[in-house]
Amino acid sequence: MDETVQKLKSSLEAKGVTLFAVVDHSGEAAKAGMQMPNTKLLIFGSPKAGTPVMLAAPSIAIDLPLKILVAENGAGKVWVSYNSAQYLAGRHGVPAELMKNLAVIEGLANAAAE
Repeated sequence: MDETVQKLKSSLEAKGVTLFAVVDHSGEAAKAGMQMPNTKLLIFGSPKAGTPVMLAAPSIAIDLPLKILVAENGAGKVWVSYNSAQYLAGRHGVPAELMKNLAVIEGLANAAAE
């Protein structure tokens, strides 16, 4: 789990993408006296890439910055989940020429899963 999160952080830094926050869902659950498998949400993006997308398709602001969920299941297997660029584009009507601005998410998720 920690290795996967660190891979994502390193990949973001290497690409010059800002990591805005890491939400530690399992840590917050523990603070509330509850248990859940290790679960973290990384929220990241680039205003240079995201702003043109939001100008073209304003409703995408609900889904930006981009997010990747890293979660461990009960058996200790780590899962990486995200909304694909194609899903986001279809949901918000993002023009084809701006798809490259969202495509970073697949590469990041694939690198983390290796």
